[in-house]
Amino acid sequence: MYVFVYGSLRRNESNHALLKEAELIYEQSWVRGTLYDTKRGYPALKEGNGRVYGEVYKINSKILPTLDNLEGYLENQLDNLYTRKLIEVQTDSGLLEAYVYYAKSEDMLQEEIVSGDWKVHRFIKEKPDQILYFAYGSCMDDERFKLAEVDHHFNNCLGAGHLKGYSMKYLFKVHDGGRGDIIEDGGSMEGLVYQVPQEAVEYLFRREGVGPGWYRAAFVDISIAEKVYKDVLTFIVKDKFEETCPPDHYAKEILRGSLPYVSSKYHENLQNHLVEIGMTADQVKGLLD
Repeated sequence: MYVFVYGSLRRNESNHALLKEAELIYEQSWVRGTLYDTKRGYPALKEGNGRVYGEVYKINSKILPTLDNLEGYLENQLDNLYTRKLIEVQTDSGLLEAYVYYAKSEDMLQEEIVSGDWKVHRFIKEKPDQILYFAYGSCMDDERFKLAEVDHHFNNCLGAGHLKGYSMKYLFKVHDGGRGDIIEDGGSMEGLVYQVPQEAVEYLFRREGVGPGWYRAAFVDISIAEKVYKDVLTFIVKDKFEETCPPDHYAKEILRGSLPYVSSKYHENLQNHLVEIGMTADQVKGLLD
């Protein structure tokens, strides 16, 4: 059986230890609904038409009662804090059914979380002075940072980071071609990890079109030279399109920006992938000149 978690049970959160014997199946999943801050240190889900983001775990029959106890749920009891339902969950690999806990009392629904993501909500509220940011697309290159006069915010690059379980593809489509995205497909990819100030975060939210709904903020665990950095900020396409070849200028930024940092094998993979989705080998070669 599966359970979808969206608050304190998520990875790196306060009650995640209750899932230590569970298997993480998907990090980037979502259900229909509206998420609320209860003002008690955890969120609550209500049925609705929005998207609420979380993680899917495979659990056994011993774990479920433990989760029920945490959520204040007892089958056939009237005064439960939450109620448990079996619903469809959307993942990058399609739909699956999982148990989800919904708030039973309207009193718990204190503040709507517009992002639909508990981690993002707390991040926006807390506004940390410094944050680690994982760039995998054109933000690996500093040309547009310079044009926007924000390059001084991105001068502390920790190097190439590895993200396991994902691949980089061009799944956001605009008028001249595709733009970068990450998809949870069991792959492995690389990108750049920057330590940036809050001012850079505000710039990134604008650049990635978080407001219009092009990309959404998310947090992933990144490895650099065997050291794991938890909850690193990145951005993921909300509504994925069929993969589309990017324009030359965008592909050039990715190849140029990543070259000094990522492994030669991964850089070669980036080049080969461009050929696989429509560029000629000569085009790609020209981007490296």
